[in-house]
Amino acid sequence: MSMVQTDYIVIGSGIAGLTTALSLGRTGHVMILTKAKQEESNSWRAQGGIAAAVGEDDSPILHQEDTLRTGVGLCNVESVNVLVQMGPNTIDKLSEWGTRFDRSDDGWSLGREGSHSVSRILHVTGDSTGAGITSSLLEKVHEQSNIQLHPHTVVQELIVRDGICHGVVMMDAEGSRQVLTARKGVILATGGCGQVFRYTTNDLVTTGDGFALAHRAGAKLVDMEFIQFHPTALAVEQNPMFLISEAVRGEGAFLVNDLGERFMKQYHDWEDLAPRDVVSRCIYTEMQQGRSVYLDATCLGDSFSERFPKIFSNCMKHGIDPRTDLIPVTPATHFIMGGIQTDLDGRTNIERLFACGEVACTGVHGANRLASNSLLEGAVFAQRVADSVSALPDLPTQEIDFPEYVHSYTDPEQEMIWKNEIREIMWDHCGIVRNRERLETGLVHIRQLRDKIDRGFFECRNMLITAQVILESALAREESRGGHYREDFPDTKDKWAEKHHVI
Repeated sequence: MSMVQTDYIVIGSGIAGLTTALSLGRTGHVMILTKAKQEESNSWRAQGGIAAAVGEDDSPILHQEDTLRTGVGLCNVESVNVLVQMGPNTIDKLSEWGTRFDRSDDGWSLGREGSHSVSRILHVTGDSTGAGITSSLLEKVHEQSNIQLHPHTVVQELIVRDGICHGVVMMDAEGSRQVLTARKGVILATGGCGQVFRYTTNDLVTTGDGFALAHRAGAKLVDMEFIQFHPTALAVEQNPMFLISEAVRGEGAFLVNDLGERFMKQYHDWEDLAPRDVVSRCIYTEMQQGRSVYLDATCLGDSFSERFPKIFSNCMKHGIDPRTDLIPVTPATHFIMGGIQTDLDGRTNIERLFACGEVACTGVHGANRLASNSLLEGAVFAQRVADSVSALPDLPTQEIDFPEYVHSYTDPEQEMIWKNEIREIMWDHCGIVRNRERLETGLVHIRQLRDKIDRGFFECRNMLITAQVILESALAREESRGGHYREDFPDTKDKWAEKHHVI
């Protein structure tokens, strides 16, 4: 293997990775590594928007209150304060970098989503916010001569020696392996792990690689049991599933079952704009009773296609006209609140290894993420990571022992069989409603798979490691809180409010 050196290594090309790279570009050379095309990320797929206290009737304090309430007592208050205080300036920075947020005659065009007490969701062309922000950041990245982006590049391992992360082992699109070292630091911004589950809105590349890389290197993972299931994915067979944004309900659409009943009235005072975990479990309950569930957006009429052009087009492609038809929906895996444990500046317990975005756990989301806080978190904490890592002195030049060579295997057909098996295990045994028996059975199945899949199938191994950590964490928390619901421990218990499961 050959060896290449740079100042900073950023792994991932979503909003967190790109914001980090742009913030670092003025201080040194940055290499961005992403395992597929540069546009393939959950950030790109995000529809709903980005939350920030920029409205006249809003404030960071109100945004903080909504975030803390939704996090069900498990948020890090200091982290939430950083998020909401930096929110407005971060929107200004994204605008300065080229993002064209929708505007009205009165200023920003602001929408409302579940568990928000006011309208504070900014959008780009209605329902293409993630693509709008990410494309602007990518354009800015390509203008910078000291930032290089390498698509189709797989990071196989982190190189950690004596508690310090020196770099990565990577494999490029041609199958050539290299050791890449960083003078300053390595930043993981690899996104989530939705593809570990059978039904998900996450991009195909979102297989939990960052969690597995960090875990193998000795970094701590925390709160991995908290998975957010989005209530309204379009109920047609596809992977990833197409998301019907919560903003549609924010504009007045509502849920009904096949009997025409607006069932959310009997479950929660906030009805269709209740927190996502509540709405998902309510839909799950209806389905367990043999009901089908739909989103009724007919009240929006012709304005639907103007406000949500991407959703409208996708529904029409499947023969559903939202102006006149009910939209069939189902819950699907959407976001993980836990992740690599970091401080407020993205530091992990491994020196020179940082993390931001969905792969990191700053404590912002607690047990349940407030809608549209994810893009904001990625952009806010990326800036703090950049400030922190750029202030470090260069690591002294030294010889790095080449890591053990692990042969990379390619057998797409067999890999797909294994991946689907992992997804089925996780959906059946660690889904919306959990219990000890199912979780323990799921762990047995995952461990059996780990014993028979060779290390050279890197993506499958990453999925297995991430799946096992989620199962172990879910088994350890004997209560229900936010995105983690145990039918054998259905109550939220005070004694668990300060407990964080660390692996």
